[in-house]
Amino acid sequence: MTAQLIDGNALSRQLRTEVSQRAAALKARGVTPGLAVVLVGDNPASQVYVRNKVKACEDSGLHSVLEKYEASMTEAELLARVEALNDDPAIHGILVQLPLPAHIDAQKVIEAISPAKDVDGFHIASAGALMTGMPGFWPCTPYGCMKMLESIGYDLRGKHAVVIGRSNIVGKPMALMLLGQNATVTICHSATRDLKAQTLQADVIVAAVGKRNVLTADMVKPGAVVIDVGMNRNDEGKLCGDVDFEGVKQVAGWITPVPGGVGPMTITMLLVNTMEAAERAAGAA
Repeated sequence: MTAQLIDGNALSRQLRTEVSQRAAALKARGVTPGLAVVLVGDNPASQVYVRNKVKACEDSGLHSVLEKYEASMTEAELLARVEALNDDPAIHGILVQLPLPAHIDAQKVIEAISPAKDVDGFHIASAGALMTGMPGFWPCTPYGCMKMLESIGYDLRGKHAVVIGRSNIVGKPMALMLLGQNATVTICHSATRDLKAQTLQADVIVAAVGKRNVLTADMVKPGAVVIDVGMNRNDEGKLCGDVDFEGVKQVAGWITPVPGGVGPMTITMLLVNTMEAAERAAGAA
């Protein structure tokens, strides 16, 4: 048995076409969806991520503003910029790229973003909305994972889903989204005693810990769906995920590749959230 691939690149193209169409419809009403991306410091990975996000916006017909600041920027200065963007009617989504320099309290900055413009889905109001099933912005990576499951027509009702990882960015919101689709959810982490015993019971496994080969073929039930959120480098320096892809694809029913799986979906869902924010703002106006 060889698993079928869930192609994140193909699904991203499809969703971005829909975003472009929605953006065109909004522009016809005199509103251009706008995303502000704020980068503090010169973290090389962050610079790549930010560049990709800005390009994706422009390619999909969204207005994008990139604000770059020195690592010496003070917390007060950054909070002031966020407040100004909150008040700017041309900006519908605000993204402050993490990590921030050590002297800036990232959580304080995230909480300063208006929940109506929190397209990253990290604000406590967004987390609360997800927790209680209310309308809000879902964090982009787990949201992308849900879209991938939807794309293969996978019905989560009554299925056992195991999430490996408990971060606020992926693991916890992922578990809540799966729960919202009536899956039975187990969250595993560094203190889980027998990870294999848990994953062997799973119909769906989401690996999101940032550790190579955390999931191997002997840990997967035949036919299971495996979503690999990890971004690591192998011994040759090539991009790889948290899953032993070559081994697991011989057992799983569906699997996401790295690269070309969850990665492109993360930026795509940022566009979807920004589009949603702009549509809500236009509706309110």
